[in-house]
Amino acid sequence: MIPIRNKKKTLEVTVDEMRGFALAYVEKYAPSKQQIKTYLLKKYLKLSVPNVKKQEVSDLIDIVLLDLEKSKFINDKFYSDSKAKSMVQRGNSINKIRNYLIGKGIKSEFIKDTVNKINENNSDQDFFSAIKVCKKKKIGPARIDDNRPLFYKKDISLLARNGFDFETSKKVMELEKEDYLRIIKLL
Repeated sequence: MIPIRNKKKTLEVTVDEMRGFALAYVEKYAPSKQQIKTYLLKKYLKLSVPNVKKQEVSDLIDIVLLDLEKSKFINDKFYSDSKAKSMVQRGNSINKIRNYLIGKGIKSEFIKDTVNKINENNSDQDFFSAIKVCKKKKIGPARIDDNRPLFYKKDISLLARNGFDFETSKKVMELEKEDYLRIIKLL
């Protein structure tokens, strides 16, 4: 027998479904508040509940998000700090970290706090991150000495695409091989 699908959904059912979708998403991905909001909005548009306005659904999503924040399932400050920490370990620049967090919808006050924490831990974080990129991509001081002048512009542009400013890139590119190897041992 084919089930009847003409059931009308009420707003209470929609809130319960939204909460269920949100909890499943949080469990799987550990997202930011904005990511959950976007996910729920897309999910709602797929469900297309009749007789419900978009503003009402947006209000329902806000209610679900407040509930998740109160129960500490989502926390943008913690998200910002943990993502930044893992990105620093991978060798990303502060600019790249900042842009990533902005893209995820994190509030600017949390981003400023996170960047300040990174700078407190290490005043020249971009320099060490650039060295990590050089090691990973085998550019700059990680190249054979004969090839370094040939690939200088290419290596500087790769560092620029990774979010490092010109001064930091130039400082890293001018490192001697022995100094580079010493710094790598410390990292």
